Amino acid sequence: MTDQTDQPPEPRVHAFVFPGQGSQYVGMGSALLERSPAAVAVMERADATLGFSLSRLIAEGPAEELDLTVNAQPAILATSVAYLEAMREEAAAAGVELAPKSVAGHSAGQYAAAVAADALDFETAIDLVRERGRIMQERGIEGGMGAVIGLSDEQVHEIVDQAREHGEIGVANANAPGQIVLSGVIPALAFALEMSKTVGARKAVRLTVSVASHSPLMRRARVDFSQILAKVPFREPRVPMLGNVHASFIQTAEGLRRELSEHLVHGVQWTDTVRRMAADGVTDFVEIGPGRVLSGLIKRIVPDAQTHALDAPGDGPLWLPDGSASPSESASPA
Repeated sequence: MTDQTDQPPEPRVHAFVFPGQGSQYVGMGSALLERSPAAVAVMERADATLGFSLSRLIAEGPAEELDLTVNAQPAILATSVAYLEAMREEAAAAGVELAPKSVAGHSAGQYAAAVAADALDFETAIDLVRERGRIMQERGIEGGMGAVIGLSDEQVHEIVDQAREHGEIGVANANAPGQIVLSGVIPALAFALEMSKTVGARKAVRLTVSVASHSPLMRRARVDFSQILAKVPFREPRVPMLGNVHASFIQTAEGLRRELSEHLVHGVQWTDTVRRMAADGVTDFVEIGPGRVLSGLIKRIVPDAQTHALDAPGDGPLWLPDGSASPSESASPA
């Protein structure tokens, strides 16, 4: 009889995930830039492409300017790709292959995922997210967003159905079980948040954002942005990439173009996306970009998963597969 202790461990399978707007903060990536020439090169490319010092805004702020949608989205993209290239640099130096099973981005994080999948050039991506932010700010119909924590999906959907009597509203982000973000006109949003408290939500609050992202209120923005996307030379993803709208794999360049247009007016199905990746065999999720928000969400969605946030304290390697992860490895709190 074979001793079970002699059996080789199950192979670890990793995927890359990229955060979206809300993860930005002044000084993000500063320690990385001190140690990684590859990361510095990414920031230099971002500055040259945009025609202003995005890197200085990231490093010095002020926070009020960095948080503007038109600045936050390119700042997060540049920082995420800086971490990606730094990790690739360290892996090459160590002779380690990075071969993610799949990639996914949360909302605007999809652009970094597309760069990682070689479906989009970095310079094109940063121009796109700058325009995306501007168009969302200027062409979106006035509204707001709110977070509901502690209710089931069914309860939230019932509340949304009732709130529609007060105007357009929908689920913008299904972030994790019991954590949903709503987006819509203010009267409908206020009704939904108050009703959520009434039925027992642990938390139901307005978010400090100036646009109603991932909702039909972005339909004018979608029309304008789709005209820009139509001219972009997308490529077929070289790494399997999951979209936000249906939590399904994007197979073609045209499919990616369609996803980036549709997700302006449709919700982010993050819970289903992570479950799909786990069902596909992913055991380790590497969060590439500022903050550790996605790591926390992933642990709620798939408690057995391992998460590795690159934006973490420590001077060792950012993250390398095959058991060589640094102190950046994170079992993020649920």
